[in-house]
Amino acid sequence: MKKLGKVGAVLALTLSMTLLGACSSNNGGNTAADAGKTDSAATKAPAADATKEAKDITLGFSQVGAESGWRSANTKSIQDSAKEAGYTLKFSDAQQKQENQIKALRSFIQQKVDVISFSPVVESGWDTVLKEAKAAGIPVVLTDRAVDSKDTSLYVTFLGSDFVEEGRKAGKWLTEQYKDASEDINIVELQGTTGSAPANDRMAGFAETIKDNPHLKVIASQTGDFTRAKGKEVMQAFLKANKDIDVLYAHNDDMALGAIQAIEAAGLKPGQDIKIISVDAVKDGMQAASEGKINFIVECNPLLGPQLMQVVKDVVDGKPVEARIVTEETTFTSEQAKEALPSRQY
Repeated sequence: MKKLGKVGAVLALTLSMTLLGACSSNNGGNTAADAGKTDSAATKAPAADATKEAKDITLGFSQVGAESGWRSANTKSIQDSAKEAGYTLKFSDAQQKQENQIKALRSFIQQKVDVISFSPVVESGWDTVLKEAKAAGIPVVLTDRAVDSKDTSLYVTFLGSDFVEEGRKAGKWLTEQYKDASEDINIVELQGTTGSAPANDRMAGFAETIKDNPHLKVIASQTGDFTRAKGKEVMQAFLKANKDIDVLYAHNDDMALGAIQAIEAAGLKPGQDIKIISVDAVKDGMQAASEGKINFIVECNPLLGPQLMQVVKDVVDGKPVEARIVTEETTFTSEQAKEALPSRQY
């Protein structure tokens, strides 16, 4: 087997720097992609005819869209890492539409790329196109989001965050804050895109964690589509319908930032009159946290590019890869966000 040489060294260094920049907290929960698989079980990648040089590897990648700062950082990481690795990248933006993503995957199959990778817009409805990729002998790597297919042979691995654990982290912080509460705490929830893995799992992990405290009550929950504009719109509706809101749990920073605009327009102080919990920890969210407008942020690391390129190389070379690869992430209080903000990469 040939050695990758300089490209391999660059990949290894880039991956090491990424992991060093992440917190050492473990993600122990399960996600929808874990059904039928275990984190410790390695999956044998499809056998390769011969080891390919980096310049001969073509990766087809379909992105959800550009709905948030997190997604933009994720796209840049993948594009930059592919270029650094020397791969040919076929990139498609689905604009948050599943039909666009399925069309892109079929185009990659027709182009006979070496590996297909994508972040699914929603969890369901992928079996047909994934079976087409399998029949064509093209391995598939899921990134960031899972699919709910019962046939786990349709993809080699899932690389991304543990969304259930992210929800649990949000719930644990809230539970600790209100452990001595003697009155009901009214919570509103801004969900991500309906049917998406992060929306389903962040809601489930949060609900699981707060259920033992009878005073923590989710009084309204609605999708904000992971966008700032929709987050603002839905929060305005929440404020009109509910006089007493104590806590906002937003499935991402962009929705939280939109909600902050609505809260301030209503003459209230975000972070004080309404406590805010968010997920992502992108720079704009961290800035709001450093100003005390967001009280707690659960990190979801978008910089998956270096890890993805290494997985692609291993898959092409026929090496075994883990069936589930979880990224390392941490959490931030307002004070911790203030300390971390100056060196934030995204």
